[in-house]
Amino acid sequence: MGTFTLSPVDFLFTCAGLLCLVGDIVLDVVAAVTFYQEREFVSLGLLLLFLVGSSVLVQVYSWLWYSYEDVGRETKVEKSVTDCQLKLLHVFQLGIYVRHAGVVEMSLRSMFERDKNGRVVDGRLSENNHAKSKTYEETTYEDVAVYLSHDLSMLRLIETFSEGAPQFVLMLTLILRQGQLDPVTVLKAIGSASAIACSVTMYHRSLRSFLEEKEKQPLMSSVVYFVWNLFLISSRLTALALFASVLPCFIFTHFICSWLVLFFFAWRSKTDFMDNKGGEWLYRATVGLIWYFDWFNVVEGTQENLTGLCRSPKQLLWGN
Repeated sequence: MGTFTLSPVDFLFTCAGLLCLVGDIVLDVVAAVTFYQEREFVSLGLLLLFLVGSSVLVQVYSWLWYSYEDVGRETKVEKSVTDCQLKLLHVFQLGIYVRHAGVVEMSLRSMFERDKNGRVVDGRLSENNHAKSKTYEETTYEDVAVYLSHDLSMLRLIETFSEGAPQFVLMLTLILRQGQLDPVTVLKAIGSASAIACSVTMYHRSLRSFLEEKEKQPLMSSVVYFVWNLFLISSRLTALALFASVLPCFIFTHFICSWLVLFFFAWRSKTDFMDNKGGEWLYRATVGLIWYFDWFNVVEGTQENLTGLCRSPKQLLWGN
């Protein structure tokens, strides 16, 4: 039987992620109100587009994973709601909070009942689950917590690059065009950049949790990985913001053309992440969006080949 370890650091990252999510919502509201008061309706419209579009995309992924026939609900929180109630929660953009609650529940149960070797009742892992590659006869609370944490980190990653990255470009573009530092804009830009690096770091830790030889992850290595991604991704987003501040009308054309090419490369990569054809096309479209801002591993293979596959179209489109 394979087992996986959920460290206290991962649990703290999960709780911090929930707090950052709530804090990000507060900043979004403040930024929207500020744009409205300053009559910046174009910026307000773009901000609302990023917020609504990202939220809908994340909820669609969450509901698709719940709706797969072979994927059971592993936590009491998830089992406490019916399919109809769960669907309504996703319609009202609240489905991801159910997942957050489920991860916190299983993480706490794994910590407090570890010595009892507690088992999940009716909690066998499904063979066809998108995050599960094996079927185990028995599953500990800790195993389920790791799996659910991986699902949540994937959703947070999608939200980051469909909301956080565009918001960072928007805020930095406004700063460059206005030539002054507005406190709300600066705070939102810093928050978006930190959220991006944090989400990438959490996803990286989640992936490493499935590798037995790398399941022990020192905190310092995650700090270094966070700082590395903070500067790496921020530099790319800053380049986009500079481009948008000089040629604001062309940034949309650049995005559409780039996304189409990256979507083609994602299709040619023959990804196999979702359990149905429609969901797989949605995933490939999302990969194209993520690749516009950063590198993202989508298929098995050597790191060099995969990196080259991603960077080739980006070098043609970005020139870097």
